[in-house]
Amino acid sequence: MPSIAGAGGGRLFSVNGAAAYWGSSRRRLLLLQRPLFSSLAGGGTGDDVTPHLPVVIVGAGPVGLVLSFLLTKFGIKCAVLEKNVEFTRHPRAHFINNRTMEIFRKLDGLAGDIERSQPPVDLWRKFVYCTSLSGSILDFDKIISPISVAHFSQHKLVDLLLKKLDGIGFQTCLPGDIGSSTQDLVLENKILMGHECSSVQLTDKGILIGASFNEAGRMQERKIHCGLLLGADGARSTVRELAGIHMKGQRDLQKLVSVHFRSKDLGKYLSRERPGMLFFIFNPGAIGVLVAHDLEHGEFVLQIPFYPPQQMFEDFSTKICEEIIVKLVGWEPSDVQVLDIKPWVMHAEVAEKYIGCDNRIILVGDAAHRFPPAGGFGMNTGVQDAHNLAWKLCLLQNGVASPSILQTYESERRPVAIFNTELSVENFKAAMSIPAALGLDPTVANSVHQVINSSLGSVIPRNLQKSVLEGLFSIGRAQVSDYILNEKNPLGSLRLARLRSILDEGKSLQLQFPAEDLGFHYELGALVAEDCAETTYEAEKQKHSKRSREYIPSAKAGSRLPHMLMRALSTSNEGVFSTLDLVNGDKPEFALIIAPLKVSYELARAMLKIADELKLPTKICVIWPQGSVDAKVKGSRSELAPWTNYVDVEEVPRAPVNSWWEMCQITSKSVILVRPDEHIAWRTESDRVTDADSEVRRVFSEVLCLTSRIQ
Repeated sequence: MPSIAGAGGGRLFSVNGAAAYWGSSRRRLLLLQRPLFSSLAGGGTGDDVTPHLPVVIVGAGPVGLVLSFLLTKFGIKCAVLEKNVEFTRHPRAHFINNRTMEIFRKLDGLAGDIERSQPPVDLWRKFVYCTSLSGSILDFDKIISPISVAHFSQHKLVDLLLKKLDGIGFQTCLPGDIGSSTQDLVLENKILMGHECSSVQLTDKGILIGASFNEAGRMQERKIHCGLLLGADGARSTVRELAGIHMKGQRDLQKLVSVHFRSKDLGKYLSRERPGMLFFIFNPGAIGVLVAHDLEHGEFVLQIPFYPPQQMFEDFSTKICEEIIVKLVGWEPSDVQVLDIKPWVMHAEVAEKYIGCDNRIILVGDAAHRFPPAGGFGMNTGVQDAHNLAWKLCLLQNGVASPSILQTYESERRPVAIFNTELSVENFKAAMSIPAALGLDPTVANSVHQVINSSLGSVIPRNLQKSVLEGLFSIGRAQVSDYILNEKNPLGSLRLARLRSILDEGKSLQLQFPAEDLGFHYELGALVAEDCAETTYEAEKQKHSKRSREYIPSAKAGSRLPHMLMRALSTSNEGVFSTLDLVNGDKPEFALIIAPLKVSYELARAMLKIADELKLPTKICVIWPQGSVDAKVKGSRSELAPWTNYVDVEEVPRAPVNSWWEMCQITSKSVILVRPDEHIAWRTESDRVTDADSEVRRVFSEVLCLTSRIQ
């Protein structure tokens, strides 16, 4: 059993982080630093032979791999523990939303690799509701982003991420590749397969992990000392359990069996007759949701609801699953090959906190939140968790930010997870409105199951209970038989009319949520909150309860930087790029966006000066109107001298918007500070600032959580 123990009373990384004060005479920020992560940045402390690392990540799924890539790119040494000895080929998640694809654009071209490798868009743009793989269609809308959503199976994404990690020096190792000795062991830049985090002990210098592994048939334990333990080990997180962090929300919404199979016959048929991504199939013989991961290669996952203890996972043998597939397809493909069968439980829960054990354990991804799959929020929210956390850890390691910045990870990401949980549940209920309209209300099925459990469970044998349950379900599934579900049958005609109404009004399952995907914002965290903030999460809930799907660009603090195409000025490069590309993806760098106004240049100079004192990478981005001439543009050089870390860009607006400032509903007097994760940290109007140096110091103090100030 996993265990946790405490020892010592050291604070995070056994250091004070960064103690800061503002000199009243010279107005300079002075940093009193110790090496962050203390001795954990090196290879031990003399007589201690336990390997030391700044960060250990548990879990080598997409979230853990993205996190390891970002940390390594930002100069933080880390290792990854993965309990499985090989990566699963079960497809699992498959929908990558706009915001995640935007993040992947800056992971050494990962987004481009996905776009080139994913199935052709025309084969997956649709949902199909049917009785035997035919039915109604729902198409996607366009949204404002430099890149589109993607349909790409999780196991293929993991393959691409492993290639990216290999390119920056990561190695994937089995227990036998490393050996059992801990002497002079170098674990950084390694994914340790077959290693399960089985114990955690707090020490004065960090956290001591016990990693269990099987070598030559014998269980052994490897000790690893680190500064931070990041739990990215999924919905049944061992790290979360070790940290004593509980989940809050709705449990056991539905139990399902996931059947991974191949059939090129079925893939060819659907590609030709009715291509789609999701097929919701309801007929008298069976009910299921078919996910077409790759029609071209005939790769599918079938999700089948089941109801224990009357129906058990063990009942779903390969033969039974093949029979269910044939019932749902409506004809018998000649080449069905069942590859894997897994049970899973649908939950809607968020961890009560994301950080525990004296700030040394942090939860990321499904370890911190478990959503229904409706809407595809799970993996996407997890990748965005990693993106939010990585730059903060880098600034913490470099002594620029205070350890308090870790708390902003929770204050920013947890409310997003709560909101996405509620939206997933709402979308799941919307998906269930289709079978309910056809007379297959899932709430009735659950009620029948509960009645059998409460009234018959202790009286009659399980096999008899199973017969009763399946008999009642069979009667229920008869509601979608051709005899009932046709226009000539009054009841069937009424149900079909109700179905058409749900689809026409867009009240069924949705997969794209532009307002939530790109329009979410942080209220509190590593930012300067706006006094007159109009939007709160309560207001967001009310707004989106009306199922608004429109994304409205916003430059409020906490929002993602709105996208518009730009062109670099004073260069020979004629290509266009996104405003998101004004933020450097290779290192944690802040960007101050201004218009070419004298008062804004003054604020920009103060920003560059104080950022230099902080050793905080920062650049100025000057957005010029379309058609600006070179003579005017050269003014930035004299206005910002002696600083050279700036870029002049020209708007490439798209009708009906005339300028980026107009699109953001602000004036060109605004100045906007953008964080390394492309979220806005602060905005103001330059003519409102009376003392540029003081204002910039205040802003950086709040964003970097440098609360110790002496005026």
